[in-house]
Amino acid sequence: MINFLKKRFALSKKGAYDFIKGVIFTTLLNIALMFPAIFTFLFLDDYLRPIIEQTNSEVNSFMYYFILSCVLMIITWLIAIFQYSSTHASVYSESANRRVSIAEKLRKLPLSFFGEKNLSDLTGTIMADNAELEKIFSHTVPQLFAAIIFLCLATTGLFITNWKLALALLWVVPIATLVVILSKKLQIEKNKIIYNDKREVSSYIQEGLENIAEIKSYNNEEKYTNNLEEKLDKYEKNLTKWELTIGVLLNSSQSILKLWLVSVIFVWVYLLSKNEVSLFTYLIFLILATRIYSPISDVLNNLAALFHLDIPIKRMNEIKNLKTQSGSKDFKPKNYDIVFKNVNFSYETWKQVIKNVSFIAKQWEITALIGSSGWGKSTATKLAARFWDIDSGKITLWWQDISKIDPETLLKNYSFVFQDVTLFNTSIKDNIRIWKHNATDEEIIKAAKMAQCDDFIRKTPNGYDTIIAENWDTLSGWEKQRISIARALLKDAPIILLDESTASLDVENETKIQQSISELIKNKTVLIIAHRMRTIAHADKIVVLENWKVIETGNPNDLSKNKNSAFTKMCKIQIKDV
Repeated sequence: MINFLKKRFALSKKGAYDFIKGVIFTTLLNIALMFPAIFTFLFLDDYLRPIIEQTNSEVNSFMYYFILSCVLMIITWLIAIFQYSSTHASVYSESANRRVSIAEKLRKLPLSFFGEKNLSDLTGTIMADNAELEKIFSHTVPQLFAAIIFLCLATTGLFITNWKLALALLWVVPIATLVVILSKKLQIEKNKIIYNDKREVSSYIQEGLENIAEIKSYNNEEKYTNNLEEKLDKYEKNLTKWELTIGVLLNSSQSILKLWLVSVIFVWVYLLSKNEVSLFTYLIFLILATRIYSPISDVLNNLAALFHLDIPIKRMNEIKNLKTQSGSKDFKPKNYDIVFKNVNFSYETWKQVIKNVSFIAKQWEITALIGSSGWGKSTATKLAARFWDIDSGKITLWWQDISKIDPETLLKNYSFVFQDVTLFNTSIKDNIRIWKHNATDEEIIKAAKMAQCDDFIRKTPNGYDTIIAENWDTLSGWEKQRISIARALLKDAPIILLDESTASLDVENETKIQQSISELIKNKTVLIIAHRMRTIAHADKIVVLENWKVIETGNPNDLSKNKNSAFTKMCKIQIKDV
């Protein structure tokens, strides 16, 4: 049962147990809500039956019924408290744990997953889908199961009392239920359409926000707005059709349910004429019916909500079932040579970007990857840090296959300086501390001075406590680069990956950044990508990539002596362009 609930409703083990508790207490609450009917039955049986049947019998005092009503109220109140705790409070806790669980899962996935996935879609799964599940599981699903259990108990009691009246009372239930069940396929199809339309609108809005500068620069505001309005109109029309469809189906089933009163009246009149039932029994049936049909109505409404549940649960389970990167956490290398051996890698099965690549980036040496754009240089550096897992071949660090090392354990040995620097919406101090959370203020300032960014940081409004963000205009590109270098200096990892870190800078600022980089790469294993030959003038080894393959390796002096080498040709072309 627990495993079924975990799989069917994307619950944790604790969530499955809480779900069962919620069903139990909701069932008890449904029974407790019958107390007024039971109380009425007892009171009428005590005071009304003797009058109707013209018999003399002792009756309980009004004080007895007052005390009984108080006891029943207290019991109902206590059950309601436990029911709320086991449905609402537990569901909110489960929702929070589910979000954390998804985040932990995403943290362990290879970066290839995020390259193929729409990020707004992921955000929707973590936030909107969870909110939907939160609402349904707190207000719908436990109530559905509890109502079914309660109806089974109540139906059994009614049939024992008088099966003919019970049949007259309940014959409409299977018909109304059948109407809802037969519409399941239609409801699921409509749900998928609405769900996809909603995701399309969200993705388009996010795309517009991310590319607002490009949209404005090309005067595409009107075109973008018109496209957005079309998508919104499509979503609204489909949503209206869906609401009308569901409304017609549910109202039809509810209308069928109302026929119980007509059938009960006719059957009672017939049985009364045959002296098979008394007025008192009929009144009791009417009182019980008013309470029984409330959960029946809830069942039919909640069945429709249950059909809607399948889409977000499917998305949750898809993420849960994704293959994560894992490996040994016991990894303490004594050497930091990075070795590529016959490495092949594809982003998709049809798009291979690394073909049989082999080279060694030795400890305490600078290994430069050069070549035209799109030939796999950046991919190779990311593969060296296991951002992705390769298709075949082997990448080793200290002669150990990195695919068998836990990614977070592996990345403790790496620092990165990329061309595009991401700054977070927090202080400059915390942005530098991002790779070493326990760093002191003194260590942060020391790293900033080594990266030559202490001066401009102190000129900001609050110095190191100034709040910045990724697109904060006050910091220039080269200033962001220096903060990125300060991060790497503070982490002081034995391996440095530099990916086009000075490509967008002018010569003057590139020189300043190179001074900071010189501090960063002392006595490190360095893998660097650059288009400017002056950037790699002091490299110990050059690896030339073309057509996603290594076509040339060697130190700069040896390669430059060969007039026909690819390295020499690239140097000549760059000198000519300058």
